[in-house]
Amino acid sequence: MITAPQLRAARALLGLDQRQLAELCGLSVPTIQRMEASDGTVRGTVDSLMKLIEALERSGIELISEGQTSGGGGRGVRLKSQPATSEPALP
Repeated sequence: MITAPQLRAARALLGLDQRQLAELCGLSVPTIQRMEASDGTVRGTVDSLMKLIEALERSGIELISEGQTSGGGGRGVRLKSQPATSEPALP
């Protein structure tokens, strides 16, 4: 699965706006907007999600799940897991 933050980051890494991503994967701009506005895991039909993920992978994006290592050796970004402390995060 893909999360909304992963989707936004993937689009940014590719230098695409929402319209360009929609064209790349054969979806509508409102569909991309709804996916990016999802809370957590992207919601959509199985067909739409498959089109999105396949288009991102064809474009060079490797989706990395939590706890998974990246074997591709390319550059990328990943969010660190949040520490289990009660200290507030820095601004």
